[in-house]
Amino acid sequence: MKRSVLAAVLAGVVAVGVAAASSGTSLLHPSSLHKKAPAVFKAKFRTTKGSFVVTVYRKWAPKGADRFYNLVYYHFYDSQPLFRVDPGFVVQWGISGTPAIAKAWQDANLKDDPVTRQNLKGTITFATAGPNTRTTQVFVNLVANTQLDSMGFAPFGTITSGFSVFGRLYHGYKETASNHQADIANYGAQWVRKHYPKLDWIKTARIVRS
Repeated sequence: MKRSVLAAVLAGVVAVGVAAASSGTSLLHPSSLHKKAPAVFKAKFRTTKGSFVVTVYRKWAPKGADRFYNLVYYHFYDSQPLFRVDPGFVVQWGISGTPAIAKAWQDANLKDDPVTRQNLKGTITFATAGPNTRTTQVFVNLVANTQLDSMGFAPFGTITSGFSVFGRLYHGYKETASNHQADIANYGAQWVRKHYPKLDWIKTARIVRS
């Protein structure tokens, strides 16, 4: 194993956090993350261009809400690139910068939720590659993308603070970075910084305690 890859793996293991280690859960083992989300909860994302808050309503899409809750609770989204910034459409993220973690979640598919809410401006939804293929990637609708409703994209929450952050994200790469999702997963954060140095990043994502 190359030294850079080994360092990335070790960094990912450390990133799982003290809480995960003490409870027997690990980002390297998706099935160990199975908390039930509260009926309503908030998650605060700190990025290189400011912070935004997601408010999640479990009744909108229970399976998606539970998955998102666990990913935020166990710090999966920390130190990740906002690799798809498409003005007039969506902002997307959700590939771990640690290859071992990205690989662990690659086939952790989640069964679909019924679409109970429209993909309106500001809503957040899991990305899919077809029926029952949701894993960790999510996107925020920058406009009303109601054409996605009939395609099975089920919103589970909405941006309730900091929506202006999405307008400040670097978007010069358009779809180019998104077309290299496999490389992001295989080679991690170091590869992204080398090939797409202007991308903005999520610094941390945390459940907001009331």
